Amino acid sequence: MQKINPPFKILDRYIIKKFLGTYVFAIVLILAITIMFDVNEKLDAFLKAPLKATLFDYFLNFLPYFANQFSPLFTFIAVIFFTSKLADNSEIIAMLSSGMSFRRLLRPYMVSAAVIAATTYVLSAYIIPPANVKRIDYTNTYVKNKRVDYGANIQLQVTPGQIAYMSRYDNNTRIGYKFSLETFKDKKLVSRLTAQSIRYDSLQNWQVRDYMIRDFDGNREVITRGSKLDTIIQIEPRDFLISKNDHETMTTPDLSQYIDRQKARGVANIKSFEIEFHRRFAMTAAAFILTVIGMALSSRKVKGGMGVNIGIGLVLSFSYILFTTVTSTFAISGYTSPLVAMWIPNIVYAIIAIVLYRRASRG
Repeated sequence: MQKINPPFKILDRYIIKKFLGTYVFAIVLILAITIMFDVNEKLDAFLKAPLKATLFDYFLNFLPYFANQFSPLFTFIAVIFFTSKLADNSEIIAMLSSGMSFRRLLRPYMVSAAVIAATTYVLSAYIIPPANVKRIDYTNTYVKNKRVDYGANIQLQVTPGQIAYMSRYDNNTRIGYKFSLETFKDKKLVSRLTAQSIRYDSLQNWQVRDYMIRDFDGNREVITRGSKLDTIIQIEPRDFLISKNDHETMTTPDLSQYIDRQKARGVANIKSFEIEFHRRFAMTAAAFILTVIGMALSSRKVKGGMGVNIGIGLVLSFSYILFTTVTSTFAISGYTSPLVAMWIPNIVYAIIAIVLYRRASRG
């Protein structure tokens, strides 16, 4: 009877355990340092805020957010650190001398990278955005208010052929002033609603007050007046009051729908939302790319020992983050699209990964 080889051997499990263990250790270590710096920076805010809010609304949500934001950095550091240690102890030489190919050695690394990538994506796409709502509310209340609660001269397309306008909107009272809603058919005005004020309820429910509706049918005009009317208008305050961190509070499906809706309305200032959407996917792919680079760099003994590999790894990992920041700035400035901006670093570093992998496999 033929013996069935297990898909993961002891060596694979050993490498996976080392990889993920070092990854978690790196996160815990850097988060501990981050907490110290953050407390020092925001001490005044923490002293005036309730302790429960600081612990559960801020730190409980800030730490996963920060860890996930820099997941590629932690992945790279973990690979460099534990692989350099394996190489320094001649364990990798022993593995390759036993007949194992460099490609086969890479397999447990990629399995570990897949676990990290999947976790990173699920967190960034579905779990962290709702948690960011509490974190951002805390910083807006006790640190620095970055909410946009007022808008003036607001004009946007509600649906194709339907244009809304407000002279002013106050999100604290949820009331807009000097509102108008014009409906066009075949480029001709068929209806116009004007109101002295309009109040947002919820789920696209609006109440117009002191309104007048003018319906046009050729040369015929029908006017309807009233003091109060409940109606559904397919806009929400967040469609035109865009705060700095709003893109961080949306799950990936919500983010995609929001971008499509805003593009259909002709809203221009949604670059940050598009960047965030593509960044989540690019960051997931980065786990694989940086794993290959880290493994190829640190799999051989070098003069100077493990410190040289760690130094090279830190330079490359921080250069990746810097590169991503620079390309994001280009996207915001309109020099390139958010899709290209978020994937250029991955493409460049994927080429570096291929070169280093081939070089290491021949070494």
